[in-house]
Amino acid sequence: MDIQVLEGAFTEVPTEAVTGMDRRAFGEFVGPGGELASYAFGWTTGADPHVARLSVGIGAGNPGGGTFHAVIFVDEGGHAFSLVDDPFERVPQGGPDLTADQARAHQDLPFVWWVTDQVMQRDRRAWWLLHWLLRTTCVQTLEVFEHREPVLFVHHDAEDGVWQLAGTSVADVGTAKTGHLHHAIDEDPSLVDVLSLPPGRGATRTGAGQPWSAGFEELG
Repeated sequence: MDIQVLEGAFTEVPTEAVTGMDRRAFGEFVGPGGELASYAFGWTTGADPHVARLSVGIGAGNPGGGTFHAVIFVDEGGHAFSLVDDPFERVPQGGPDLTADQARAHQDLPFVWWVTDQVMQRDRRAWWLLHWLLRTTCVQTLEVFEHREPVLFVHHDAEDGVWQLAGTSVADVGTAKTGHLHHAIDEDPSLVDVLSLPPGRGATRTGAGQPWSAGFEELG
């Protein structure tokens, strides 16, 4: 049996002061041996400090069951996790909320971190979160940047890793704009479907909301 990361509900609501959006994603994990876990992660735009939150639950109804809570933060150009006391979300497979010390002493903590790594690699909403966390930049044609055209072409550059977004107009280097990739996803969440493009790959579609077709196209 293969590892399964099953994406569940996704919610987004304005913060109380309407300074940003609070986004939360939920899902289920099934391991190759039938191991079960539930998870939730989330981030709040405009938040200070600039960190995301995570909950992983295992063993519902069993003596060793519990829900582990952590923050996700930038670390040496990538991301890292740190256990915290403050609960984030309740998840179906979880038991009692564990403090950071209780989680560190739990015999299943290595399994929980393994689940976390699999979720970060396989849940499309986690890719969105990580681009927000890392403040990934992208180059957009003027028409896309000004929301006059939908994104119909995405390319992940092989040399410098830059993401490039274009619509129907021919790309013009002189008018191109640099922005944050997560803002483009905020405007068009269907971009999560191409965030797994490795460097050197691109994808196109015929219109907004249409399926993506992977390829090797260059922008310009």
